Amino acid sequence: MIHKSELIDSERVNMAISVVIIVKNGGTILERCLESLNSFEDVVVYNNGSTDDTAFIASGYPNVQLIEGEFIGFGPTKNAAAGFAKNDWILSLDADEILNEEIIQEIKALAYESKTVYTLLRKNFYKETEVHYCWGADEIVRIYNRKSTSYSDKQVHEHILTNGFKIEKLSNSFSHFPYQSISEFILKADRYSTLFAMDNTGKKDSSPAKAFFNSLYSFFRTYILKRGFLDGYAGLIIAFSHMATNFYKYIKLYEMNLEQKSKRG
Repeated sequence: MIHKSELIDSERVNMAISVVIIVKNGGTILERCLESLNSFEDVVVYNNGSTDDTAFIASGYPNVQLIEGEFIGFGPTKNAAAGFAKNDWILSLDADEILNEEIIQEIKALAYESKTVYTLLRKNFYKETEVHYCWGADEIVRIYNRKSTSYSDKQVHEHILTNGFKIEKLSNSFSHFPYQSISEFILKADRYSTLFAMDNTGKKDSSPAKAFFNSLYSFFRTYILKRGFLDGYAGLIIAFSHMATNFYKYIKLYEMNLEQKSKRG
C-alpha cells in the first residue's frame, strides 16, 4: 500500500531554474553579476545592441547562452529572452544585480509551486554606497514559471503578472548597482523617459506645466519626504535625477501627443 506521504505532488517538486538577463552596454557590472551565477547551469544573456564589451564578457562563461536580439521595450524583451531558457522556471535578473551565496542556496532549496511567484528583497547602491532613503530596499517578484505567467507588455515599469497567484517572499537579499557614474543617470533618464512617453502616447494627457510641477514634486518627495538628504551626496544626485527624468517623461509625452494629434488632423 502506498501512503500519501510517498506520493509525488506534481504541484510541489524541486525544479531546475534558468537565470535570464537582458542587457545593453552593461559591461561595467556584468562580470560581477555572472561571477555570482557560476553555480547555475543555464544563464541566458540577451544582448540588445551593446557597443561595449558586454558580449565579450558574457561569451567567456560556459554556463551562459549569449543571445543577440532586438530591444522591443522592457516587458516584451524580457518575455522574448525567457523563451531561450532551458527551464520553465525563470529567475529574472538585471545585469547590474549580484546574488550572494545565502540567497542562491535559498533559491535552489525552493520547492516550486506552479501557481506561486517568488519575491526577492533587493538592496540598492550608488557606486559602492548603499542607499537607504531615496531608494531603500525593495521587494520585487523575480521568480516565476513561464508556462503560468510572464512579464506585462509595458515598455517601461514592467512587472510579472501575479493575478491569481500566491506570492511567497524569500528571506535573503541581493544587491543592485544601477549607477556607477553621473553619466549613467543622464543616459538612463533619456532612455526611460522616451519609453514612458511612447508607452503613454494617446493614453495620458500632459503639458509643460505638468512636466514642470511633476518634476519639482519628484525632487521634494525624494529629497525631503523620503529623507534623501540623509543619503548625503548620493541622495542629492538621485533626487535631482528623479526630477530630471520626470520632467523629460512628461515633456516628451506632451510633444508625442501633439505629433499624434497633428497626424490625425
